[in-house]
Amino acid sequence: MQQLEHLVRGRRVVFVTTKNIDYIRNVQEIRFLEQHAGGLRVICSHKKNYAVRILEVWWKLLIAGRGYDVVFFGFAPQLVAPFFYKYRKHQIIIDFFVSVYDTLVNDRKKFSVHSPIARVCHWIDDYVIRRADCVVTDTKADARYFIQEFHGDRNRFRTVYLEADRSVYYPREQRKTDRLADKFVVLYFGSILPLQGVDIVLRAIELLKDEPDIFFQFIGPVSDKYRAPVQDNVQYIDWLAQEDLAAHIANADLCLAGHFSNTIDKAKRTIPGKAYIYRAMGKRMVLGDNRANRELFEGDDQVVWTAMGSAEALADAIRQCAKKR
Repeated sequence: MQQLEHLVRGRRVVFVTTKNIDYIRNVQEIRFLEQHAGGLRVICSHKKNYAVRILEVWWKLLIAGRGYDVVFFGFAPQLVAPFFYKYRKHQIIIDFFVSVYDTLVNDRKKFSVHSPIARVCHWIDDYVIRRADCVVTDTKADARYFIQEFHGDRNRFRTVYLEADRSVYYPREQRKTDRLADKFVVLYFGSILPLQGVDIVLRAIELLKDEPDIFFQFIGPVSDKYRAPVQDNVQYIDWLAQEDLAAHIANADLCLAGHFSNTIDKAKRTIPGKAYIYRAMGKRMVLGDNRANRELFEGDDQVVWTAMGSAEALADAIRQCAKKR
């Protein structure tokens, strides 16, 4: 964040986000602005419905004054792009954590790259990048992609890595239940997005079905499109509150971070958010071997690297860790 400090130090800043205010990236950036800005106003919404939340943020932007030096558009600045014109005389910082085009066209493949909607998505991303004085990305690999794809000015890009909420995620004593006391516990959690390579994780679990000393805890809503193996050494948990999740992570012997998909380019350019959590808790983790993860975790003795896209490689990495415990 030191790369941004000189842009906001002592200046009046308004921070705008359409994401829930306790979202990890919002918490990180608001904390930073509270420490360094001369004054801070946060424009957000606490509504649960995302569409209603966006409308409330729009209304607040519409009636907001211009008595600021810097406008910091947080998560998804594309959703408030119409208000860039209002602040055209201000210094604008955007957190380009998510690209509309990259997410909908390349990652989730909702639209063909040649479709009119894809062109609109590309234009929106291009517009907010061109209008920003500073573009914040989560990895250098992402920054290189955005510069190339949207012809961005590389001098305006800054990389700020995510940070785990250390009030929740911190090293703590391992306290396994009696049932798992003698097991090598492997944990995975996530919102089950394609780039995470959930299919690779589930297939690796299946490959280790005859390893009774290895026990898997899979936390997250597994949809019907994934074939979740039913076997004695795996437990599926739909979801957990953050404190409960932290307790499960503390009790694990190995955590699966990812990303494990090798068919989605974004998986190779981004660091999984769970990796920051595992790191904050001092847990040994398995990471997909890609350029983004290597930016931050190269030389980390808590990391086990595995080839992306290979359930066999992931299963072997887990097996080897279990043997060395």
